[in-house]
Amino acid sequence: MAKQSGTRAVLFADVSESSALYQKLGDTAARKIINACLAALIDLLPRFDGVLVKTLGDAVMCVFPTADYATLAASEMQAVVTNDRPGNYPVAIHIGLAFGPVLLEGSDVFGDTVNVAAYLTAVAMPEQILATQTLESALTPALKSCIRPVFHAVLKGSATESVVHQVLWKTDRLEITDVNLQSHKVIPGDTGSLVVSLDEERVRIDQWRPEISIGRGQSCDLVVADRYASRQHATIRLTRTRFYLIDHSINGTFVTFAGGREVHVLREDLPLDRSGEISLGCSRALRTDGAIAFNYDRRSMFRI
Repeated sequence: MAKQSGTRAVLFADVSESSALYQKLGDTAARKIINACLAALIDLLPRFDGVLVKTLGDAVMCVFPTADYATLAASEMQAVVTNDRPGNYPVAIHIGLAFGPVLLEGSDVFGDTVNVAAYLTAVAMPEQILATQTLESALTPALKSCIRPVFHAVLKGSATESVVHQVLWKTDRLEITDVNLQSHKVIPGDTGSLVVSLDEERVRIDQWRPEISIGRGQSCDLVVADRYASRQHATIRLTRTRFYLIDHSINGTFVTFAGGREVHVLREDLPLDRSGEISLGCSRALRTDGAIAFNYDRRSMFRI
């Protein structure tokens, strides 16, 4: 099927802290609540000429013909989840909005505008709506009064900083934090997904697979047959826009970064920057094989 181009407002709405909900309530109860929440969001789309593109785990992706409709829909989504408590349980959502050119193929939508909306969703806090400068510029004057600049960011598809805006959907202004306009606040950008490899096996960590496990146990995503490795040795996790190695082991994890600096991590977290090697249980210098490589892939970690 041929791809066509068009201009759309793209919205992602994601249930906040869903992993904690599953841990607290169990899979069945948590899934029921999340499904009820997503169904409530989908039900209101026709009021704003919105179209559901897809559901992605605990999130929905939608498109709208105008920036106004997307902004109004996002505000209504927050109000419905907060006031109606779908599934009879208090949950929150965070939303990202972008407006611009997209590629249309059947019922699916692609492009930098989509990836940027997904990125802003990941950066947004519970009960928050973040939007691009392009979307703000496309709003009618009446709605511009309900949106304010909060951050700067370098977004995918651009080499320069742009302003990230917050949609003010709450009517009680006492709950809204004042913005310090004197401060130039640049939020972490989308540096790309992380590719972790062991011999011929490669695993990509991104928004859609935000965590992997490494160890000697057969249930791990990367299995390392080494006597110094614990069964559940370490986890690599994406948190917002950063990747962290979390050690769970007896002997610790040795991380060697490009340039030669080695860090021993024992029962703590370490940010993984750019590229390097991971050695389970002993220094990389003592190994002839068995090291795990990690490298950033410049493609978006929020690529849909």
